Amino acid sequence: MNNFDVIIIGAGPIGLACGIEAKKRNKTYLILEKGCLVNSLFHYPTNMTFFSTSDRLEIGEIPFVSHGDKPTRRESLEYYRRVADAWKLNIHTYEMVEDISRYERLFKIKTSRAECISSNIIIATGFYDNPNLLNIPGEDKAKVKHYFDEAHPYAYLNIAVIGAGNSAVDVALETYRRGSSVTMIIREEKFKDTIKYWVKPDIENRINEGSIKAFFNSEISVIRDAEIDILTPEGKVTIKNDFVFAMTGYHPDYKFLRNAGINVFNDANIIPEFNEKTFETNVKGIYLAGVVCGGMETGKLFIENTRYHAEKIFDHIDS
Repeated sequence: MNNFDVIIIGAGPIGLACGIEAKKRNKTYLILEKGCLVNSLFHYPTNMTFFSTSDRLEIGEIPFVSHGDKPTRRESLEYYRRVADAWKLNIHTYEMVEDISRYERLFKIKTSRAECISSNIIIATGFYDNPNLLNIPGEDKAKVKHYFDEAHPYAYLNIAVIGAGNSAVDVALETYRRGSSVTMIIREEKFKDTIKYWVKPDIENRINEGSIKAFFNSEISVIRDAEIDILTPEGKVTIKNDFVFAMTGYHPDYKFLRNAGINVFNDANIIPEFNEKTFETNVKGIYLAGVVCGGMETGKLFIENTRYHAEKIFDHIDS
């Protein structure tokens, strides 16, 4: 089995930043990714534009030049691939970590391809792979989507969009502009305060003019093949429906974290246990990096405010 100083799980932007920091400090390392390079970004909506400006997404002293102030998904994929090339990072894509166990004073990491040994592990797996489920009848139907790619396949159809955040608003507006009949179902009394400032007037105007129907303080109770039931303050409403986009957020892979021995607090935010200065978990030698640190508080941590995690982690490893 190969022996490394550090195994990094996750080849997203923060995982890449950890790999760069390992290389700077002459550590032996390997980045393991169960999907493609920056897998979560790849699965973002095709036409997505970042909220952050390109300079705030930079890692490894590689400039991020985009056509506009806010880069697109496509530009980000190209940028992070260029970063991986420039630093010649040691990455294994499509290799899933299946088990982490103790091996004397080290860790043994079993993957879908091999086994290796490491003194330290950094978990930078994010949260985008694990949607928050509705847990209602019919959610398992193929018409229910927890991810959105592009609007064209849904033209002229009856679309329901669940959620009060940016993802839900983007889906509603894009499908509406492709000729879909769009209904939004929002559990809260209003949209989240984090809605992008240049999008908020658009969605509010479409709702006010009746182009997009919206039920606030409401929830879907049942999903059927051709219709859905909505529980509203005025009572149950049944409407025709072809597809449901449940943009209800995402969460870290808690099962994976617990299997690694990491404690997870049983409060509302379900945050894994780690030291906020060193990012070491309750398991000595295992660290968290990036948005996985936020637990269910997925709206507080982003690429731009977690880039520094890598340096802090390696400062502690070197101490």
